[in-house]
Amino acid sequence: MAVKLLLIALLSLASCSAILASDPSPLQDFCVADLHSKVFVNGFPCKNANDVRAEDFFRSGLDRPGDTNNYLRSNVTPVNVNQIPGLNTLGISLVRIDYGPNGLNPPHTHPRATEVLAVLEGELYVGFVTSNLNGGGNRLFTKNLRKGDVFVFPQGLIHFQFNRGKTNAIAFAGLSSQNPGVITIANAVFGSRPPISDDVLAKAFQVDKNLVDWLQAQFWTDNNY
Repeated sequence: MAVKLLLIALLSLASCSAILASDPSPLQDFCVADLHSKVFVNGFPCKNANDVRAEDFFRSGLDRPGDTNNYLRSNVTPVNVNQIPGLNTLGISLVRIDYGPNGLNPPHTHPRATEVLAVLEGELYVGFVTSNLNGGGNRLFTKNLRKGDVFVFPQGLIHFQFNRGKTNAIAFAGLSSQNPGVITIANAVFGSRPPISDDVLAKAFQVDKNLVDWLQAQFWTDNNY
């Protein structure tokens, strides 16, 4: 009996953890985010329903390409709760990604969302890396995508897209969070403020501290606008 009760408790805890780990579920038709509220909650407080307008569910401009005139030759245009307040509590968002020739959306993660990417124009080399395996190491999954192809990046895993072609590429991606977040690996590790100790990074990457210092002195391009 004690074992059964423990098992039930563990299953209940796992279920509760899974529920709490996702975006808050809506308890009414909508909860348009009050982006100017001074109340701090997990997500955003609701705007008074009497003040909600159609514009709270609307965004234009995704027909226009993003500016890829940067070192990475790519541009991510987000459409999340910060751009469309009506997405609050709905657990979904969108991005448009533009890639110039040899454009890269560098290795990054979305801590709060799974991503489904669809290629509209051009070709992309994409992939993601698993978390640490029990036997050691990490497994890489890659695919060459063409117009009309779709690929999934599981939540929290490091992934990337690279335009190997000589023409522009366009992709749209849906994400399973109103605010998926993004951590660009190189920027976070070498461009944080204040910087991570070069002793820590030199040991972690097994390189000389002078190389770490040089990397930390570089300008790390952010292609998310």
